[in-house]
Amino acid sequence: MRHGCRVKKLGKPADQRRALLRALTTELIRHGKITTTLQRAKVLRAEVDKMISLAKDGSLSARRQALGYIYDKQLVHALFEQAQSRYGTRNGGYTRIMHTIPRRGDNAEMAIIELV
Repeated sequence: MRHGCRVKKLGKPADQRRALLRALTTELIRHGKITTTLQRAKVLRAEVDKMISLAKDGSLSARRQALGYIYDKQLVHALFEQAQSRYGTRNGGYTRIMHTIPRRGDNAEMAIIELV
């Protein structure tokens, strides 16, 4: 059974949703902290955790999977260099989501997502 195993659609078709999550993942890893809507942050958390888990693995296969997902090649190499020392003892939970004030234009719930 796959009851309740839905993916958050974010109001976008599959290709646009995948491109959005790839771009947000790339920018979060590059800057360490980004501001986005709460729902996007919650969906993004899973993608970033997957990329950091791949980086902790460090194998060639994991590096190729990360290169296929993250847009910047140098960013992937930097992530694989730092991941073992930064997240080596941590078993998941690599991001933190903090609620902020609603967006002024449409009152959407906003959040800051950052790497721990």
